[in-house]
Amino acid sequence: MANLVRSAKSGSSWGMNELIAFNIEVIDVNAQTFFGNAILPQLPLSPVILNNLEEPAGPLHKADMDFFAYMEDAMIIPPGEESLVDDFAAFVLKMMHYDEGRRVIHLRKEMGFEMCGQRVDAKTDVCVMERSGTGAKYLLLVQEDKRHLSRDDPEPQLIAEAIAAFYENNRARKAAGLPKLPSRTFAGITMIGTAPTFYKIPVTDEILISLATSQYPTQVTTVTKLVPPVPFPERLANDGMKPLVNRRIILQCFEAFRQFLN
Repeated sequence: MANLVRSAKSGSSWGMNELIAFNIEVIDVNAQTFFGNAILPQLPLSPVILNNLEEPAGPLHKADMDFFAYMEDAMIIPPGEESLVDDFAAFVLKMMHYDEGRRVIHLRKEMGFEMCGQRVDAKTDVCVMERSGTGAKYLLLVQEDKRHLSRDDPEPQLIAEAIAAFYENNRARKAAGLPKLPSRTFAGITMIGTAPTFYKIPVTDEILISLATSQYPTQVTTVTKLVPPVPFPERLANDGMKPLVNRRIILQCFEAFRQFLN
């Protein structure tokens, strides 16, 4: 693979060729392997959300009403338009306490990294960042699956965003007078409608150098991927969180996934 053509591309233009050209693989694993525990955690959520297919009648807490509203909007894919998936993803992350402490949730954050001698851009649809005395650092990235608009696979784009996040985190550390980190594993999510897929994306200084200098990395980068273990995974993209059994399992995955923000 060392003789593949490599050229500078923005994160939104990454595809399978870039993964092959820079020795990056994505492997599917089960919940036991991904989370380190086959038993998904209990959910500290309202029973209204967990036990009702649609918004029930009667007075409700605002958070419960918002869940059903955002879920309904995210499952509608307007022809030729971007959907409202990002809003739903940000809402779920907040509902699941991904913004605890000094963490914040942002939409459409722009980043960059060096590729083939040029600086290229990457933009995450949703991200979780942590603010500190040395600036804000990226912890989690979300990329919407926009294949209703184009044929672009969201996985390579998400991986490019993780690389950009690592680059930007280290740039902030350098500006603060701190040593660069040699590696970090980022939490990542792709979303189609209300159906997420979870990723752990390791990024190293070696791959940054390989990207900047157009070299084939000697070490493979292995990204692990989890499709939520719902009863009918072949229908997950269409069903999303609408069925109650799917909703519980997916939200349990969100609860377990939060451990990887540290």
